[in-house]
Amino acid sequence: MLNFGTIGTSWITHSYIECAHATSKWNLAAVYSRKEETAKEFASKYADKKVALYTDLSAMAADPNLHVIYIASPNSLHYEQTKTFLNAGKHVVLEKPSCSMSNQLDELFKLSKEKGLFLIEAWRHIQEPNFKILKKSMEKLGPITGASITFAQFSSRYDKVLAGEKPNVFDLDMDGGALVDLGVYTVAAAVWLFGAPKNSIYYPVILPTGADGGGRLILEYQTFTVHLCGTKMWDSDTPSEIYGEKGTLIVPTITDVQKVTFWDPRKKTREELGVKGVDAKFNLQDEAEEHARIIESGDWDAAAVLEAHSRDVLKVTEKVRRDNGLLFPVERK
Repeated sequence: MLNFGTIGTSWITHSYIECAHATSKWNLAAVYSRKEETAKEFASKYADKKVALYTDLSAMAADPNLHVIYIASPNSLHYEQTKTFLNAGKHVVLEKPSCSMSNQLDELFKLSKEKGLFLIEAWRHIQEPNFKILKKSMEKLGPITGASITFAQFSSRYDKVLAGEKPNVFDLDMDGGALVDLGVYTVAAAVWLFGAPKNSIYYPVILPTGADGGGRLILEYQTFTVHLCGTKMWDSDTPSEIYGEKGTLIVPTITDVQKVTFWDPRKKTREELGVKGVDAKFNLQDEAEEHARIIESGDWDAAAVLEAHSRDVLKVTEKVRRDNGLLFPVERK
């Protein structure tokens, strides 16, 4: 059983805790929040657990009962907090996006190896059964000719922007913006499926806050291009598709994938390839299971694959942000 502590008190942290517990491999042992009342309220949902409450990161890092720290704090805090816990001898599961800059991530992976610890970025969708089927089924397509991947989900905080406010998710000073909040899922999916692109071009919609509310991202590969659409300004039920000489693979969404369909344009037939889709309540369980397996078994090979993926994704988002002047505070110094 892996005793873990959490940083961050949003819905994603609750979801990871529930899904981690569902694997029977994790045990919530500590919660951090800057305010004691917030920590108490958050931990009260897990009254069956003996949960230590912390408002001081150094004290939490010194807790000998903790094996792993799950970090889901605001993006701008990821680098320093991860560094603190790696130095304290804790494995870290880090919510996306990992860091603001590639050199920060390089430093953290270097530190994790020196300490003999795992640092794993939490990409839920690449661990889903149907996403794995999607990747394996690409062999049915023959030579790839292109792809289109969409993740468009309206955020209530967009209305706050329209009202003149500056919520964290749309604030460059908090390392925010739609690309690194939601669009990064499309980048991660494309890189996992096709590898690192040779070039990338982003066409963002810039909000009054200075951050991007969404945009179109083109990834260029040797013989094809991939079109990504990620936005928090509107909803869309547009499916994601991969095109090949022999047909098309279709998924209704790029996360929480409920089915995988192969369309044969010559036979005019549809073949259902997927398994039963993930339960929305437990959509982080597959990744929590894999995180535990890697840490408990010491699977450094699997960790190395995930590390390379994290590096490649960050290189794309970092490049296209800078190309468009979407700079975070650490980049303006």
